[in-house]
Amino acid sequence: MRKALITGITGQDGSYLAELLLEKEYEVHGIVRRAAIEDPEHRMSRIKHLLPRLKLHAGSIESFASIFQVVRQVEPDECYHLAAQSFVAYSFEDEFSTLMTNVNGTHHTLSAIQQIVPSCRFYFAASSEMFGNSQPPQNENTPFRPRSAYGISKLTGYHLVRNYREAYGLFAVNGILFNHESPRRGFEFVTRKISSQVARIKMGLSRELRLGNLDARRDWGHSRDYVLAMWLMLQAGAPDDFVVGTGEGHSVREFLEIAFGLVGLDYRDYVLSDPLYYRPSEIYDLVADPSKAREKLGWKNTCRFEDLVKEMVESDLQNLSSSPH
Repeated sequence: MRKALITGITGQDGSYLAELLLEKEYEVHGIVRRAAIEDPEHRMSRIKHLLPRLKLHAGSIESFASIFQVVRQVEPDECYHLAAQSFVAYSFEDEFSTLMTNVNGTHHTLSAIQQIVPSCRFYFAASSEMFGNSQPPQNENTPFRPRSAYGISKLTGYHLVRNYREAYGLFAVNGILFNHESPRRGFEFVTRKISSQVARIKMGLSRELRLGNLDARRDWGHSRDYVLAMWLMLQAGAPDDFVVGTGEGHSVREFLEIAFGLVGLDYRDYVLSDPLYYRPSEIYDLVADPSKAREKLGWKNTCRFEDLVKEMVESDLQNLSSSPH
């Protein structure tokens, strides 16, 4: 039985990836903070249904000793490094912790793998934020121009992965994933902020929704599709880097139109564009060219944009209906 180690297993992608690997009969290990083990009800809600089938280890990517100990104990065949400070807006408020956590966490995990199990295949969650305002559609040859500490931290991780691949022969890949969402998305992200507030407004619990730039365009897919791309990258004959996205761009305004329309409302009656929520350096247009992933991995997205919005809104409506207000 193959063993997989996932950092960030309690997050959106970690939970879908754990489900996928369990379906493929892996022994799935995850690194979680000790606080999560002590309070699983709140901190491990996304993987609660999987807990009897997972092997969890207390640790922190910020501590090399901690990561080294877990890797030595597990000796994984595959390692998926998903853990990060992943909220772009917060990276403007605290550049230092974003850079420290994301850069050091990636370096710690790579180094531990290289020293203990150099045959382990390593996946790094890179990001479309590395492209900044480079001309869309963006592919593996597009210049990187990050415009946030988060984007810079991911670009540093990207180069660390390539360095370990070239210097030490590690099977290490970069998944340059464009925006991917689901009902498990955190509430701080714009898509979940919209879907959850649409549900609250529909049920009379809120009256308005404040957002930043409504005309920013993103390439939005479903997390469930994207974790399959992660797995496929580690099954390839040779390590490589891949852009993963739908190839379609949609604005925040389009997301709002569909989400509010699903409950029979007009977003213009409830949504305010507030300068407070604009980024100091905005990225206007991120759209993937996933041709390489389609051709070399046989991967494709299966969830349409409209269906993704519908799934998120319906899930938040159901969550509100089934819980006390």
